[in-house]
Amino acid sequence: MAAKIISRTLSSAEPKSLTQLLDSLARAIRAYYPAPLIPMLQTYPELRMTASVAVYIYSLHEVWLIGDCQCMIDGQLYDNPKPYEDVLAHRRAAICREMIDSGKLTIDQLSSHDPGREAIIADMKRAMQGQNASYAVIDGFATPRDKVRIAKLDPSQPHDIVLATDGYPDLRSSLEESEQRLEKLISDDPQCIYQCVATKGMKRGARSFDDRSFLRIKN
Repeated sequence: MAAKIISRTLSSAEPKSLTQLLDSLARAIRAYYPAPLIPMLQTYPELRMTASVAVYIYSLHEVWLIGDCQCMIDGQLYDNPKPYEDVLAHRRAAICREMIDSGKLTIDQLSSHDPGREAIIADMKRAMQGQNASYAVIDGFATPRDKVRIAKLDPSQPHDIVLATDGYPDLRSSLEESEQRLEKLISDDPQCIYQCVATKGMKRGARSFDDRSFLRIKN
């Protein structure tokens, strides 16, 4: 729902500044919340509708990474990861590897029962208390401008721009190559505990370990 609201808002927005866009997106999400829920959502950020978004503002020659997303400009990667995620991902991976090495679980069994993820869920929820404080998202509340990563483009030059979610852990300039790199990672490390360390792995019946979006713009 957050993604739908953001999409509708962006389709009619002509932001002249990052602050203006952050305010309009926050208002749009907040308007969806029933008024009696607002006090609870202020106290418990993990209950809010939440989304990250990468926005290319053509008139300003800038890409804004609001939350955990990424972009590639003329082959150069820019990302904006959550500050806590790497530590928790490595803790999960260590737990899973230990259980596999000791014979308590197999890689295949992790697709239906992931004790490593279960062990970090409480810490992930606690870390979300820092949402829109230590890191930026769109969730109906004020987004700190200084947590948004800004990539500036040279207006005098043509550019090849890719906007993507972090579901592409090895982002490339084309969708085909990005998908190929993802397929290799999934083949080599489907549970994301060796090469592509993440807070979750492949669920049984899934095609990847995370959602993914890819948009390429040439101008």
